[in-house]
Amino acid sequence: MPDERFRTEELTISGERLVATVKELIRQGNVRRVSVRNSAGETLFDLPLTLGVVGALLLPTVAALGVVAALVTECTLVVERIVE
Repeated sequence: MPDERFRTEELTISGERLVATVKELIRQGNVRRVSVRNSAGETLFDLPLTLGVVGALLLPTVAALGVVAALVTECTLVVERIVE
């Protein structure tokens, strides 16, 4: 994949929808990186996703997102997708 290109999207969601949204992004499979930012624009969580990552390895990371979700009322997900 030497000619991979990436597209970045920003999604503003509530903290309570954070974990479900990240799980759905992981299932889609074309996501390279997910970052969670608070309302001040500070990055709270950065989740690099590679093709070799197994879903079971992501479970502790997604659980940690639950802690972040409890701390924020609204956040922005910055999603970096692979464009084929």
